[in-house]
Amino acid sequence: MSGPRRDVDEELRARLRAAAGEHRPDRARILARVERGMAAGNRGPARARLPGRLRVAGATAAVAGILVAGGYTVASAVRDDAPARPPVAAPPGPRESESREPGSRESGPVWSSGAVDPHSNEFWAQSNVTLGTSTPLSALTVELRVAQTGSVTSTGAWRSLPEDDFAFTLDERDGFLVYRWTLRQGRTVPAGEWMFAGQYNHRRGGRDAGGDRYSAAATTASGPLTVRGGFTPGG
Repeated sequence: MSGPRRDVDEELRARLRAAAGEHRPDRARILARVERGMAAGNRGPARARLPGRLRVAGATAAVAGILVAGGYTVASAVRDDAPARPPVAAPPGPRESESREPGSRESGPVWSSGAVDPHSNEFWAQSNVTLGTSTPLSALTVELRVAQTGSVTSTGAWRSLPEDDFAFTLDERDGFLVYRWTLRQGRTVPAGEWMFAGQYNHRRGGRDAGGDRYSAAATTASGPLTVRGGFTPGG
């Protein structure tokens, strides 16, 4: 085929494709018409009546076939009819994290752990507080409390952050040696893991650190928070 007739046929096919692409069948009206037609056909004496649920299923299948012919898929028809699920809001994180199990990591920007240093011996020990942060801290106070279990006397303290960034105090009150490090105003603790350690002599023999405690109060860009916990035995 060639010439003007071929041009006319191609133009007609192009218009039909455009019309089919713009067509949006009314699914609800088609479903109702198909179901009415099936119900009317089932009234004859020679045909068994189908249960209502099966009739609806058959009508839905028929409509699905029509929609496929019109450029739709069954999957898209079902997906569009499904009710939209409301977004699920995540619960706000706690402003205080507590190390109920020594050595555990809490959720949130700041975490901590406490442990007796494995190099401790029967006369001397070191208690390590490890503090981690995923964000810079503009304020920080770390307090280590070593219970007075007998002849406990301080032999020193240190921290892995710069010494000049912190004010340090040592006190004895309420049956504890209290080591305290306070970040000086205008200084910042960068993101990372940092250690604060208190050293002390004690009565000869193994010392029970079950009564020792630590806490840390920090300030992040999102606000203040605290962590606290106890100590695991030395290795």
